[in-house]
Amino acid sequence: MSNLAVSTVAQGLLWAVMALGVYVTFRVLDLADLTCEGSFPLGAATAATLMATGHSVSTAILAAAVAGMLAGAVTGFLTTKMKIPALLAGILTMIALYSVNLRIMGKANLSLLGVDTVFTFTQKAMGLNNAQTTFAVGLTATLVIGIGMYWFFGTEIGAAIRATGFNQQMIRAQGVNTDMTIILGLIISNALIAISGALVGQNNGFADVGMGVGTIVIGLASVIIGEVLFGTRSFKNCMISVVLGSVVYRIVIAVVLQMGMPPNDLKLFTSVLVAVALSMPLIKAKFKGRKVAR
Repeated sequence: MSNLAVSTVAQGLLWAVMALGVYVTFRVLDLADLTCEGSFPLGAATAATLMATGHSVSTAILAAAVAGMLAGAVTGFLTTKMKIPALLAGILTMIALYSVNLRIMGKANLSLLGVDTVFTFTQKAMGLNNAQTTFAVGLTATLVIGIGMYWFFGTEIGAAIRATGFNQQMIRAQGVNTDMTIILGLIISNALIAISGALVGQNNGFADVGMGVGTIVIGLASVIIGEVLFGTRSFKNCMISVVLGSVVYRIVIAVVLQMGMPPNDLKLFTSVLVAVALSMPLIKAKFKGRKVAR
């Protein structure tokens, strides 16, 4: 039971990196970006292909991040320069990445059986079991990326990206090129999502061309659950909320599976969960309005 709990929290931490990437577009930039459904398996495909051909784990994860950056840059270019709506630009990139991922792997599924990954290295170095290893890697990745994000978004250019999502007209009036801040935000977002894909792929032991299906819903679930449960008082608080939201989401999934929910219904359950979480502010407002009326 303890191993199950550790494993569930560990999965939440691995996926929290992806949730932070979704947070950048959904909350910071205020854009609906579906590129993540393609950049998540892109990170896994890139890392798995490089590791399977003998490259180091660090090189594979770095290459996955660069691949994610390129995917984000394409979406950003389509949105800002070609004036295609962000939602449609993300869908176009996502569809294109399906073929790109097949090209990278050469097939729909690439196994990492017998290949050294960040998890096997950590397990050998620290003498941990599988669940503890996943937790250690997930916690390290989340801390490093979280601290890096907090520092970056406190810099001048990071503040400009945040201001772009808050009020484009205002920040443009200050002489900031909003096209570049949007592109940079999408690059950062998809780099994080690709890194998460690389880590999840290594943890699963394979990269699959279809492993990105439902990624945006999982990311949104983590963001919304975190905000509802843990608040949004400051940027630091928001980031911590997203990470904790990802962990809570995984715990909820583990609980409903233990209660006997068929795994095939998980996507449906997640969609309903996100819909309810998104409508919570309206439900709360109506409930308060009725209380006042009484």
